[in-house]
Amino acid sequence: MNESPDILYRNSQRSVQQVSMKFQRELLHSINWNARIIGIKGPKGVGKSTLLKQRVKEAFGADDSKVLYVSLDNMWFANNTLADLVEYHYTHGGTHLFLDEVHKYEHWQTYIKNIYDDYPTMNVVFTGSSMLKLSKGEGDLSRRVAMHMMNGLSFREYLMFENILHHDKLSLDDVLTHHVQIASEIAEKVRILPHFERYCRHGYYPFYKEDLEDFHAKLMEVAQQTIELDMPAVEKVEYVTIQKLKKLLGIIAMQVPFIPKMEELYRQLETSREQGLKLLDLLERGALLGQLKTRAKALKQMSAPEKLFLDNTNLMYAFNPNPAIGTVRETYFYNQTCHNCELNAPKQGDFLVDGKYFEVGGADKCFEQIKDLPDSYLAIDGVEFGRVNKIPLWLFGFLY
Repeated sequence: MNESPDILYRNSQRSVQQVSMKFQRELLHSINWNARIIGIKGPKGVGKSTLLKQRVKEAFGADDSKVLYVSLDNMWFANNTLADLVEYHYTHGGTHLFLDEVHKYEHWQTYIKNIYDDYPTMNVVFTGSSMLKLSKGEGDLSRRVAMHMMNGLSFREYLMFENILHHDKLSLDDVLTHHVQIASEIAEKVRILPHFERYCRHGYYPFYKEDLEDFHAKLMEVAQQTIELDMPAVEKVEYVTIQKLKKLLGIIAMQVPFIPKMEELYRQLETSREQGLKLLDLLERGALLGQLKTRAKALKQMSAPEKLFLDNTNLMYAFNPNPAIGTVRETYFYNQTCHNCELNAPKQGDFLVDGKYFEVGGADKCFEQIKDLPDSYLAIDGVEFGRVNKIPLWLFGFLY
């Protein structure tokens, strides 16, 4: 070890002391923190670092020498290794390590596997990019790590974050069966539609609270950093691939929901079919893009999508201040249902969710496209509550 890690301990104490406990994601209380190795992956900007520091503060306090929170992109690691830090922490009574941004540390999987094998009393929690794949690389962690996915705020969580409404999450069956009662009860407490509109613009990433005026500019930076920094760290993509990823995202952002003519897309990118599909996969794993496929295609490892979306509505407003309202509606529905449901492209209608057919639209939307299908529903924007199989669009934001 070339340098004392004292600065890391001071930074850890300061960071933990300063973190707010006012709003806590439900993931904080659903993880089994007794597991020896815990991984939390998710898109950049959704609050993974905050969750780590909240766990340290809640379980240990800010000045407990047994625990250390450190980001692996810290300059200390330019001249020192993670192995050095682990040995120092262990020999000085440390029992818990909270490692942020692991994907930025070369051979991180091997290091964490070594901790697991060589320090049986050490507990490690790490966060990383949504692109992480545990079964890949030199150290196979797939059988050793309890892995969790952290997404951006759902509409329900946004309402809690803003202290507007606190409500339990709903199952899809709850929404389909009891939506009139649930929506009516919520509408009695809150004028929901203005909050829904604000959420679509800026509510998915918690960091909007830091600077709402510049939020979309910062979100564009997040997208750029995901492509330029996170993707090369995880997949070792080359410079030319990074440029094609940017171009592809720009093409899609201006046309979503984008029904791709794949051959034309490959021509614009000057790439092959195989490489084009890999680019789409990278953007999806980076939580910048959503692909809607038929059930049959979804089972194939590399297949062309029926429709493409930006991952969430906040990204839409970042790329285009005035996106088409129909595009916003479909993107919201896609984003809020894809995390906990099986989502596919149907032969009729807009979405197939857990085997049920959905059309998404405004208040005048009718069943014309799915009228003869069983288990068919309309997700309607601009209404506080619905009736029978017409369900308010905003209520699908209570699924997680």
